Amino acid sequence: MIPDNLHIGPIPIHVFGICLALAFLAAGKVASLEFERRGWDPDAASRALVYAAAGGIIGSRLWVVFESFGDFLTHPLEYLLTGKGFVFYGGLAGGAAAVTLLFRRTGIRWLAGADAVAPAIVMGQAIGRIGCQLSGDGDWGVETKLPWGMAYPYAVVGWPYAPGVRVHPTPVYETILYLIIFAILWRMRRRSPPEGTIFGWYLILSATARFFVEFLRIEPVIAFGLTSAQLTGLVLVPIGVALVRRQRTWQTAAA
Repeated sequence: MIPDNLHIGPIPIHVFGICLALAFLAAGKVASLEFERRGWDPDAASRALVYAAAGGIIGSRLWVVFESFGDFLTHPLEYLLTGKGFVFYGGLAGGAAAVTLLFRRTGIRWLAGADAVAPAIVMGQAIGRIGCQLSGDGDWGVETKLPWGMAYPYAVVGWPYAPGVRVHPTPVYETILYLIIFAILWRMRRRSPPEGTIFGWYLILSATARFFVEFLRIEPVIAFGLTSAQLTGLVLVPIGVALVRRQRTWQTAAA
C-alpha cells in the first residue's frame, strides 16, 4: 500500500477515489465493447455507467445504513457526507435497479443486458479492490505467518496492530479471483449462450469467491457463523444456478 497523502494544491486526492474512477472507466469500456458487438448503441453503455454509478452509490449507502442502523443513528453525518459506507452488494442492487430503467428506455431485454454488463461489473470489482489494497480501507484479513502476509501502516482507517504483525492481503486475493472470473465470462460470451447464462455464472462465481474470502477477513458474524456478504452469497448463488439451468432447459426444449 502507499500513503494516502496526494494533493493537487490544497485539494486532497484519495487513492481509493482514483481507483474507483478507473474501475468505472474500465467497466464502461468493457460494456461499450460488448454493446457494440451485440449491435446495440455503444453510447447506451456510457449512459448505463452513469446510471450504475448513481444507483450503486445510493444502494451501497442504504445497505450499510441497514447493516449498521444503530451506529447510523448515532453518527448519521459520517454515513451521509463522508466516504464511509461503500458496500459492494448494496451497490450491485442499487446499480441493477438504476440500469433496469435504462434497459426499459432503450428496449434492451433485461437478461440480455445483464449478460452484456456482467463482465464489466467484475472488471470494476477487480480494479476497485486494488483501491482497497492501496489505501488500506480495512478490508484486509486475519493475521498470518505466510510469506505474502502484509502490513498496512498507512491505512486510511488506521493500522491497529503492533510492528511485525502481518495479515492476509484479501483485496489482492479478490482482485486475482475477479480477473479470473472476468476472463471466464469474456470467453463465454463469444459462444453466444442463452440469455441469462453469463449473468447467472457471474452471480455463481463472484458470490462463491467472496464467500470463501470472507473466512479470511475480519467481518462481524451476523447469523449461523456467517457474515452478511456470505449470507447474501447464499442467496445469489441459487439465483445464478436457477438462471443457468433455466436457460439450458429452454434451449433444449427449443431444439
